[in-house]
Amino acid sequence: MNASLIEIIMGSQSDWEVMQEAKIVLEALELPFRARVVSGSKIIIAGAGGAAHLPGMVAALTHLPVIAVPVPSKHLQGLDSLLSIAQMPRGVAVATQAIGAAGAFNAGLLAAQILSLEDAELRKRLIAWREQQSANVAEEIT
Repeated sequence: MNASLIEIIMGSQSDWEVMQEAKIVLEALELPFRARVVSGSKIIIAGAGGAAHLPGMVAALTHLPVIAVPVPSKHLQGLDSLLSIAQMPRGVAVATQAIGAAGAFNAGLLAAQILSLEDAELRKRLIAWREQQSANVAEEIT
């Protein structure tokens, strides 16, 4: 893979079970990513459960866009994570996704959409991917 454009970060190794969903769409769209914190990226995807401070902490320390994924927690199924992440103070922007696997997948998709604004080849792959997704739904209905 080329240099990583997207970083997937998380609070602990146990969060990877959910966060690996982001890699599905990124791999389908042929976007290079790393699942660790390193420099040189354009977008950061941060997963966090429980206190869920990681996305906000990262957003406070970087000018890069941060996309947050609330990871389901043992007792509140991720609602605590969602509320913690969504309540960022003014001046700390975090794009919060749905709780769990769907949120991780959509975080990868949102990262691709952002990057496609300046990358014509990615835009073509993204449009083709979305058309295929729509065609798959149509096939399932008929």
